[in-house]
Amino acid sequence: MKKEGDQAFRATSNSERWPDPAYAGALSFLRRRYSRDLQGVDVVVSGIPYDCAVTYRSGCRLGPRAIRAASVQLAELLAFPFGFDPFETLSLVDYGDCVVDPHHPETVVDTIAAHAALIIASGARMLTFGGDHFTTYPVLRSHAEKYGPIALVQFDAHCDTWSDDGRQLDHGTMFARAVADGIVDPARSTQVGLRTFNDIDAGFEILSAPWIHRNGIDAALKVVIERAGDQPLYLSFDIDGLDPAFAPGTGTPVVGGLSSWQALEFIRGLEPLNLIGMDVVEVSPAYDHAEITALAAATVAHDWLCVLASQRGATRRNIGRL
Repeated sequence: MKKEGDQAFRATSNSERWPDPAYAGALSFLRRRYSRDLQGVDVVVSGIPYDCAVTYRSGCRLGPRAIRAASVQLAELLAFPFGFDPFETLSLVDYGDCVVDPHHPETVVDTIAAHAALIIASGARMLTFGGDHFTTYPVLRSHAEKYGPIALVQFDAHCDTWSDDGRQLDHGTMFARAVADGIVDPARSTQVGLRTFNDIDAGFEILSAPWIHRNGIDAALKVVIERAGDQPLYLSFDIDGLDPAFAPGTGTPVVGGLSSWQALEFIRGLEPLNLIGMDVVEVSPAYDHAEITALAAATVAHDWLCVLASQRGATRRNIGRL
């Protein structure tokens, strides 16, 4: 019997794909199978719909849902510009969302950390959709328990290293805490796209948006790759790293940022690195227009997966001048 529709529930293997109308059917990221069986899985997608640590506009608790919905067209064809089906190489499941109780904030960090630790313990990479950027802190903590101090690449408009007392839930302070806790190795880490000011030196290399506009993506990648070396590297992608022209649907937009094409070129250039995990955060659908923010978020996540597939030997196909 021919299979049609609802791959998220009806697929019986993690590599199985069939034509599915982009406008219909059950939503999962890239139409992947919903499963909590992690045996033999390479990458686990999970959402963390929490946004009580924001300092301006809320709404990114709805980000995971929006990113999944925006991913449907990316599931239709071979990946561009790679020319392959990443799921012939990668076994990926959509794990669903972490259940966080916003009414008991004292439980938030441990709840998210335990959720991430369960996934990481399986040996799979974790691709996380926020939620606000504070959710990265407990996810990083669980990664560091396995890998030791991590090299961080933070794509962002903001440094997120303002003063932290070790207790507050604030999406602008958690990387200062991560450095203080020994979770992140700042000497191996780079912040990309910044365009806000902080006179606290947390030890990161900062590649501001104006610097990248002047010097280009290749120059930025050279810095990132040389700095990280072979250290386990986590990519945290705050969607407000993009200019609001390309990502209006976010809580703290800052003009002068990078374009979506620059971000994609940056993601595709990370292949030489030891990639252990990624998150895409701060997508706030209520402020989006024509889904362009969610589309950008889904595409950078998709291309990170394709980079992993390429690292594992997926064969690229030539499709003109690239």
